[in-house]
Amino acid sequence: MSAPAITTGTELPPGPREHLTSDSTRRILRLQNSFLRHARDFLREAGFMELLPPIIGPVTDPGIRGAKQVDVDFYGHRYKLMTSAFVYKQTALLAHDRIFYVAPNVRMEPLETCSTQRHLAEFHQLDIEMAHTSREEVMDLAEGIIVSATRALIAESQDDLVALGRDVDALRAMVAAPFERLPHADAVTRLIDGGHAQSAAAEIDWEGERILSDGSARPVFLTDYPKGSRVFLEREDSERPRILRTFDLLMPEGYGEVISGGERESDYRRLITRMRETGENPSKYGWYLDEVKKGIPPSAGFGLGIQRFTRYLVGADYVWQATAFPKLPGIVSP
Repeated sequence: MSAPAITTGTELPPGPREHLTSDSTRRILRLQNSFLRHARDFLREAGFMELLPPIIGPVTDPGIRGAKQVDVDFYGHRYKLMTSAFVYKQTALLAHDRIFYVAPNVRMEPLETCSTQRHLAEFHQLDIEMAHTSREEVMDLAEGIIVSATRALIAESQDDLVALGRDVDALRAMVAAPFERLPHADAVTRLIDGGHAQSAAAEIDWEGERILSDGSARPVFLTDYPKGSRVFLEREDSERPRILRTFDLLMPEGYGEVISGGERESDYRRLITRMRETGENPSKYGWYLDEVKKGIPPSAGFGLGIQRFTRYLVGADYVWQATAFPKLPGIVSP
């Protein structure tokens, strides 16, 4: 399997029997299982508690780049399938200061995302939240999970990686040096200088992510997104107005973003202001805002796309190769 490239089409997954009985699928799912085992061990040793994630709720993450949320009838009330349990992670810190989920999510992605090779309508995240911490500390945590798990997998599963055609030396190079940290403004300049028309006021687009990650031998943390480019939950820097305490992590070789996170706003008045600035109706978030008003811990956290990271780890062309029952945008499947 070679490094990916954005195309106008995509290879569709085979039927369940052909997919699940293929040697490559079995190897990929075995490696994914090993990654999750090592990630869980790392987090538990760091004092994290694993909780079971919510599946439905009155609200979910609104910041999903054009994807549609899915409504369900909850005894006469309109609830949402989780696109991300972001407000639940923050509120769960009332129970424990360090928590994580392995969480399923459903997003009706725009049909054009079927051609990006890295979007699924149903996927899973390793969701992590820490109370009383900073963006830099959770970035260090994310780097630690990836480096530790990848080194362990190279040591114990190199035969599977080689059989899949993965360049194991590229994985070794990925964990050999600290991850790059690149402010959003510098990333925009790099892209524009390279001929890519990237807006300075918006998130780095999918092609921009691919270009940045393709040009780096190591993962890249993109930091300091501009205010207005992210959802209301992301905290504004108190010393740098209009800069958010956020980050994404791009994996090298053109694989793009696998993590998004940052510091969370936990002040009630500022949260209401941020909601209104981003066009959200505070009344939709009544239960959550009640808890914020009573007091919840300031926190930071992130979500790691498990199938996306697996795709990078094994060198797969398509993200659907990293899940047992793939559901691509617009493609009807089991």
